[in-house]
Amino acid sequence: MTNKVSVLVAGSWGTALASVLADNGKQVLLWSRNEEQVKEINEKHSNSRFLPNFELSPLIVATNSLQEAVEDADAIILVVPSSGMRDVASQIRPYVKKDALLIHATKGFEMSTLKRMTEVLADELPEMDAKRLVVLSGPSHAEEVVQKRPTTVVVAAEDLEAAEAAQDLMINAYFRVYTNPDVAGVEVAGALKNIIALGAGLTDGLGFGDNAKAALMTRGLAEIARLGTTMGANPLTFAGLAGIGDLIATCTSQHSRNWRAGNKLAKGMPLEDVLKEMGMVVEGVKTTKAAYELSSRYDVTMPITNELYLVLFAGKSPQLAAQDLMGRVRTHEIEEVPLELITKVSK
Repeated sequence: MTNKVSVLVAGSWGTALASVLADNGKQVLLWSRNEEQVKEINEKHSNSRFLPNFELSPLIVATNSLQEAVEDADAIILVVPSSGMRDVASQIRPYVKKDALLIHATKGFEMSTLKRMTEVLADELPEMDAKRLVVLSGPSHAEEVVQKRPTTVVVAAEDLEAAEAAQDLMINAYFRVYTNPDVAGVEVAGALKNIIALGAGLTDGLGFGDNAKAALMTRGLAEIARLGTTMGANPLTFAGLAGIGDLIATCTSQHSRNWRAGNKLAKGMPLEDVLKEMGMVVEGVKTTKAAYELSSRYDVTMPITNELYLVLFAGKSPQLAAQDLMGRVRTHEIEEVPLELITKVSK
């Protein structure tokens, strides 16, 4: 039985997951570095910066002490930006129980190493069994989760028992959780869909219409699957919640910060100003750079990622990027789908 549960950090998604846990009757410690935010959560039961107009359960208690948050915790949910995952993992190492259930819900890569988040956690928490590290992903806007709108996600771990423990911890009447053994696939899919969401925001901002966005999402999924399978993922994962499910939600909703960022870029706002105005982490920006480097490392063709990289980091206009994508050398669609996927589906 899971008694003490901790969530790090108190952003929109971390707070939403804390609310799910509280609805499941768990006493939740929610960590934030910001003392004012901690005070607001504890005294007003609100997190107005990230989830305005929503009342938090009194079962959620905030703290700015990492030791207090994780010491003796039976389950720890890490919702830390990818850029800060290694640092936070290093800081909690002295306090984490070796048999704690460790779940992360971060969608991105570490820029300096291009590692997935479970790989970063395994580096920094060597005392823990890496097979028990769990990733949670899927189509899940925080704004809808806190309103108890039906949401379905997936948890992946190499150890089925760990995945099922995470499933039991999180599942309830409005938050359905499936298990999956493909950790790499779930992490890659969750990270890379943010790139395509940036592109979807751009196409909408440019007024290209539904045809263009549908094509972008479909060809974007092909890119995600090509890189993911090359990195060892199960191709069928990309047809599931972490793949096409999350892709649809993130590319078609204004709740998506990646979509909003792309939309602002299409209207001529410089990237630096977009990120400053949003005031929240837009994982798709750094992930575009990581995927650009990974595509070179693994020799995988990713034309959409390549064009978005040039828009974000080389000053290329979105209009010219779209023209260049449409003007690529003609090819056959089926040849760009991973052969392993074709074989498995045909069975």
